Amino acid sequence: MREVLLGTELPVNVTKRATAAMAEARDHFIEAVHPGGTVVTRASGGHVRWWTWAGHKANATLAASLGTVTTPGQRVNDCWIRLREDVDPSTWKQVLADASSRLCLPDIDAKAAKGLKFAEALPPRLATATLALRFSDLRGAETVLAEPTRFVAAPGL
Repeated sequence: MREVLLGTELPVNVTKRATAAMAEARDHFIEAVHPGGTVVTRASGGHVRWWTWAGHKANATLAASLGTVTTPGQRVNDCWIRLREDVDPSTWKQVLADASSRLCLPDIDAKAAKGLKFAEALPPRLATATLALRFSDLRGAETVLAEPTRFVAAPGL
């Protein structure tokens, strides 16, 4: 997604409608994507988002691992992670200094573990650990942490 937003042309033929949708997305997310790394935006309402474009699993791993700067209880998505409103570049630098050595698996709701096939046959901790592993992307999280981050004011996001 990030590469498409940065202007990479797809190696396949796309419809005029798809071309128009990609152009619209590029215009809308122009402040949230950068070729040189990730972007932290501060919207006019104070909302702070870290645009990783890394996917759900990597973002879930990062949100769990960076609990001191992420908003607790958030729903993780493919594109961004919500950060606390008081996060600034100096705080960010301190938190990321050793973050790759502190990566952990995402928190899993006990109800989700009960939805596993054969959940009744598994001890609850094993079911939760199984799901946490399935919903994590440690390599993707490490890749994101290795990239530089830009802080920008983005009133439109």
